[in-house]
Amino acid sequence: MSQPINRLLDIMAQLRDPQGGCPWDLAQDFKSLVPYTLEEAYEVAEAAETGESEDLREELGDLLLQVVFHSQIGREAGLDLEGALAERLPLRVRERRREVRGR
Repeated sequence: MSQPINRLLDIMAQLRDPQGGCPWDLAQDFKSLVPYTLEEAYEVAEAAETGESEDLREELGDLLLQVVFHSQIGREAGLDLEGALAERLPLRVRERRREVRGR
């Protein structure tokens, strides 16, 4: 799983590269991405409700892209969002779910 995620992180870094990246991607910031992130979250919900596994797979990928986009913007701002997510998320799940607490 880490290699595909790393490829996705690399692609996003290329899109946001000031030397040859995509002008649209470079113009985005956390705030400007909010509508797109919300749209993708709603599309995930819709795909889940319809039960179409291929649609759900695609929409989850689109939502993940939004997370990666935010993460790249954070990296450029000196924030380690990826590291914080990778370290903090498992802790949050363990804190919230008694089934895995202490494991």
